[in-house]
Amino acid sequence: MTDYKQQVADTIKQAIGDGVLDDAVIFDKIERPKNSKMGDFAFPAFVLSKVFKKAPQAIAEELVGKINGDGYEKVVATGPYVNFFLSKPEYSKNVLETVLAEKGNYGQNQDGQNGNVPIDMSSPNIAKPISMGHLRSTVIGNSVANILAKNGYHPIKDNHLGDWGTQFGKLITAYLKWGNEEDVKRDPINYLVKYYVRFHKEDVDHPELDDEAREWFSKLEHGDEQAINLWKWFRSVSLEAFNQIYAKLGVSFDTYNGEAFYNDKMPEVIELLKQKHLLKESQGAQIVDLSKYDLNPALILKSDGASLYITRDIATAIYRDREYHPAMNLYVVGSEQTYYFKQLKAVLEEMGVPSAKNLHHIPFGLITVNGKKLSTRSGRIILLDEVLNDSIALAKKQIEEKNPNLPDKDKVAQEVGVGAIIFGDLKNDKMDSINFVLEEQLRFEGETGPYVQYSRVRAESILRKVPDFDPETSSRDLDDPEAWEIVKLLNDFPTIVKTACAEFEPSVIAKYSLRLAKAFNKYYAHTRILDDVAQRDARLSLVKSVSIVLKESLRLLGVKSPDEM
Repeated sequence: MTDYKQQVADTIKQAIGDGVLDDAVIFDKIERPKNSKMGDFAFPAFVLSKVFKKAPQAIAEELVGKINGDGYEKVVATGPYVNFFLSKPEYSKNVLETVLAEKGNYGQNQDGQNGNVPIDMSSPNIAKPISMGHLRSTVIGNSVANILAKNGYHPIKDNHLGDWGTQFGKLITAYLKWGNEEDVKRDPINYLVKYYVRFHKEDVDHPELDDEAREWFSKLEHGDEQAINLWKWFRSVSLEAFNQIYAKLGVSFDTYNGEAFYNDKMPEVIELLKQKHLLKESQGAQIVDLSKYDLNPALILKSDGASLYITRDIATAIYRDREYHPAMNLYVVGSEQTYYFKQLKAVLEEMGVPSAKNLHHIPFGLITVNGKKLSTRSGRIILLDEVLNDSIALAKKQIEEKNPNLPDKDKVAQEVGVGAIIFGDLKNDKMDSINFVLEEQLRFEGETGPYVQYSRVRAESILRKVPDFDPETSSRDLDDPEAWEIVKLLNDFPTIVKTACAEFEPSVIAKYSLRLAKAFNKYYAHTRILDDVAQRDARLSLVKSVSIVLKESLRLLGVKSPDEM
């Protein structure tokens, strides 16, 4: 497909002459006017003022005089800008032909050259429920993976489970004191978390419980049969419960290597740090000095020889480096861990781990419910599964009210209910904090997932009214000024895909889908699409293109796109 911005850049270069401005500078300076009445592209003549020693307005007028206008509707000087109006019929035909030919592959590129990209995401703790607090890492990570694949990378989604640590000593202690095997078998996660919460309430008045917990974790570390069997049981029932929720979200993983997987790999980490002369003693503990990075020392081993999160994360990074030879290493973890990941990256760079320079922390803001932060320890938990079920039920209720004869109501309700929650998260810049209110996410108007889904459903319903329409052979000769904003938005999609990848930012896709949906709904409201016989098929080609791009946009976010609602 023609790169129209590049075409404008080439036109400007020819007008000003070779060697005056670097090609990349010309390309970067070209803008999209906010008001399409000012043109489709604009070049600011300010950048040439020092070169030509003239006012920008005069330069703009001179450049227009040198441009013959071939391939454009018109080229005009407006103040200090050279404004380009594209040939609408030619541009529209080109865009529609490309979208309809490439279908769901529209916007696909091979920039990533199939490079492996491990994505550390979701990472719930075993024996604790998946709460709303896990939503952001899970859906941001999943969407980033989809976007990476669209850009030619090979994402590897790694659910780095919290399946090791002193909390298992606490849980084993709590289970042996207050637990019941039948209860756990019947409702594992709910009972296990009740035991865990009770432990933290009881140990306020009974600090000796902490000693028992430390003893049980020590037994676990040393392979005590009872401790190991309980740990395996807790892990198994937790994963079973987790996977039911992930299935509802439409999220899958390539590996579930948790902290325990790397337990036997930490001695090598210590040895490598010693070989590199990076370990230093500080008050009995072992640290890595990071002053050259303007960072605090990284604590690698406590004074009692115990390892820390960073020790396990170094082992994890080394394993991924050897296993995947990654083009990038991504960690989708809350913004409160930003400093920690700077330290981790610095230690790995000091160790000479090849992929360290391409380690990226993808931070995100806090999610609250009714303004309150979520906490498992205090018992203030909003279960993600319950929220998903509530959203699906609310979607089902709305479908019953608006379209009671809809086929596959349960399936559509799930796609709308779950999609509303995912889209409600991803429409926000990832660093923004979110206060979750379910009813707001499920509105069919405004900036919501159901609004985008319904916009595509509306497009599909128009297409069903013309059963003889064939998008493979239909006319693309669209001469419809009202459709111009939609056509330009369709043309933007490949660039949007690249931008979302470069910024690891799903909201770029979500906000684009909202703009396209709004433009289409405005067009639908003001244009009788099927009435003009001469333009009918070309308009239907536009409608089909909108449907294709909205569906693909939602897919990149991890949101399903029903054909009827």
